[in-house]
Amino acid sequence: MLEHLQKQASKPNRVVILGSKGFLARALVEHLASTGIDSVAVGSSEIDLILPDSVTKLGQLLRRDDCLVITSALTPDKGRDVATLMKNLEMARHLASLLENQGCSQVIYISSDSVYSAEDSLIRESSTRQASDLYSLMHIAREQILIQATSKSQTPLCIVCPCAIYGAADTHNSYGPNRFFRTALKDSKITLFGNGEEIRDHILVEDVARLIGLCIAHRSIGILNAATGVAQSFHQVAESIAEIVGAEVTIECLPRSGAITHRHFDPTLRIKAFPDFDLTPLTVGLTKMHRELTSTSNK
Repeated sequence: MLEHLQKQASKPNRVVILGSKGFLARALVEHLASTGIDSVAVGSSEIDLILPDSVTKLGQLLRRDDCLVITSALTPDKGRDVATLMKNLEMARHLASLLENQGCSQVIYISSDSVYSAEDSLIRESSTRQASDLYSLMHIAREQILIQATSKSQTPLCIVCPCAIYGAADTHNSYGPNRFFRTALKDSKITLFGNGEEIRDHILVEDVARLIGLCIAHRSIGILNAATGVAQSFHQVAESIAEIVGAEVTIECLPRSGAITHRHFDPTLRIKAFPDFDLTPLTVGLTKMHRELTSTSNK
């Protein structure tokens, strides 16, 4: 499911990142800079992909030897309705309009693990894609739009599907480490849905950025799940954070409104593709996140 067009890693001439204000995009910019790779991050204030003129603007910026990384999306915290779905698809339509006729050295699309069926007990890159809500439907549709567009211009396409990403600079306050730390530090409390028994895989944002960097260096094509292969329950994560914070942090449980779903990942393909890549253990990543959050708050 993943093929390297360059067996030996090499630096691209430039990486263009769409979505400059995003959590992952900022981590990717920092990682590329640390490895000496030239990049330019573009935000909606410069090129708004929802607008038709974005096709011309991006076409003027994008060079044939650029790698294009697409992180731009309206996430669920911006809306879960049909209007948000259509805006996200409009972005993909404008990107496709450009990429059908103007290719580049590689396109990397940052999708989501939400594209996979909740029925799968062990998720692999070949697992069934099945929408569970409008957000997952959006990513499935955008993947297909980009597959068709890049095939017309014969542009290599890599789709990266991250599991739950955590890190101090998270902008979404998503359920899990990101929200747990903030409420633990502010209110000495962590609130769980049900008993927090859902099993999830959590990955540090810097690790996702490094994985994307490897896909760029090898001009990888296909699908890659950015996941550790090690899953823990939300309750276990909450307990770890309470211990790291060190204060009298209480863990509260609210009545559950939805069904319990678990997500386990098979990391075989990632290990095969990048055998020397070491992921950050969750406890180490959480400790790092706490240090960064408290350092920021003390400034």
